[in-house]
Amino acid sequence: MINGAHVILYSRDAAADRAFIRDVLGFRDVDAGKGWLVFKLPPAELAAHPTEGAPRHEFYLMCDDIQATLADLTARGVHVDVPVSDQGWGLLAAIRLPSGGELPIYEPHHPTAKDL
Repeated sequence: MINGAHVILYSRDAAADRAFIRDVLGFRDVDAGKGWLVFKLPPAELAAHPTEGAPRHEFYLMCDDIQATLADLTARGVHVDVPVSDQGWGLLAAIRLPSGGELPIYEPHHPTAKDL
């Protein structure tokens, strides 16, 4: 029986991004060995979207109030890489990881499955 999901963010500076996820985003972690941190994620959901292009995968953080969340993250030194835009299905932005990667974050306007 499936009991969880494991998400991988590939990074050009994994140590800096791990510290950011732990210290700035506040995700709890376990050391899987030799300092290899694995983080506990908040409740999650999975969607399958159609595509005409090559199959790909995306990872988004979710929040209840994007303005308050981004204000809190900005106060902690996080750079908001993409300003908030209304996509209809939710309010979307992105934050910059220390490695330079972009991490999308959104406030859904649709029913979510994360609390089922």
